[in-house]
Amino acid sequence: MADTTRVTDDSIKVRQLSHYQFSFRAGDAGSAGTWYLQLVLDQGAWEEIITLTADDADNLQDVLRSTETVYYDIERRLFMFGVTKPGT
Repeated sequence: MADTTRVTDDSIKVRQLSHYQFSFRAGDAGSAGTWYLQLVLDQGAWEEIITLTADDADNLQDVLRSTETVYYDIERRLFMFGVTKPGT
């Protein structure tokens, strides 16, 4: 029996990061601001925006700059860095 499951954009849960952009929104006087990270996945097939702490934004930017291939699991909101073939 053939599998007739249809693959749609919504059914793909892990995508490759193509581009990213950090943004910062200032808070009210005396309040901390908010960091955002916009992810462009699979050359624009999917976009995601996540909210970060200042420390997370700093650390994540360091890792993104130094990692050639990054994947993002949409359902689990999980980054996967440094994809390596087994045995290397």
